[in-house]
Amino acid sequence: MLEARGLEVFHPTYHSRRRWKDRIKVLPMPLFPCYVFVREEIGAKLPVVSTPGVHMIVTRGQEFALVADEEIEAIRKAVHSSQTLEPCPYLNAGERVRVVRGPMTGVEGILLRQTGRHRLVLSVDLLGRSASVEVGASDIDAVEVAPRRVGEHSHDRSGLAHRFLPQ
Repeated sequence: MLEARGLEVFHPTYHSRRRWKDRIKVLPMPLFPCYVFVREEIGAKLPVVSTPGVHMIVTRGQEFALVADEEIEAIRKAVHSSQTLEPCPYLNAGERVRVVRGPMTGVEGILLRQTGRHRLVLSVDLLGRSASVEVGASDIDAVEVAPRRVGEHSHDRSGLAHRFLPQ
């Protein structure tokens, strides 16, 4: 319905094996249940909230809450890749890596190791939600995080800028 109103919509899904008594079936499931991403447009709030099934728009104060284009593009690449994609718990800490080869080249995320497998955790900070996609250990490199210097700005998870000053 949102697309019929001329809005650009992204609703990422993954494939999940579901078992019934008599069969196993692979079903598309929402990667982030209860969330649909809509590209922000001036004056688009009324057409979005008046759409049947839309409960609310995630906001910060009076403004639409924005998800970084890089986060959406990373999720989009993962959905369209041939790698196994599934939801996972949101992580705040871990080794930050960048994919250097394959269909996910250029995507950054947090490396998660699970019994001989390597997974890249892709996060949507605004929602506090994550998804993970399997990557080859030889296809990733560590991302160096530059130390902060006096007077540099950093953004916390609320999107507010903070200035680091000497104590």
